[in-house]
Amino acid sequence: MILEVGPIIDITDYFVICSGSNDPQVSAIVDEVSRRMRTQSGVTGRTEGQRDKRWVLIDFIDVVVHVFNDQDREFYELERLWKDAARVQFDVEDELAAGEG
Repeated sequence: MILEVGPIIDITDYFVICSGSNDPQVSAIVDEVSRRMRTQSGVTGRTEGQRDKRWVLIDFIDVVVHVFNDQDREFYELERLWKDAARVQFDVEDELAAGEG
């Protein structure tokens, strides 16, 4: 899920919220997001929470990526907390295909 939070808060423009069902999935998501941002835009994010793998935050300044394990995503409910933020529509399949090239 992508939320446009810029009109609500001043610290970033977008939150990306996703989750994995176990520690290896959370790690894989964090690694892949970081790799793609580095190769496609040259941006390296600051990462927090990598050791515990419960809620990993990757700060790319304009975009903050939240990668949760499923249980913590359900507990913290960032989607509910930021319910006033506009949801950005995207097609995962299109994005994956675009990243292949």
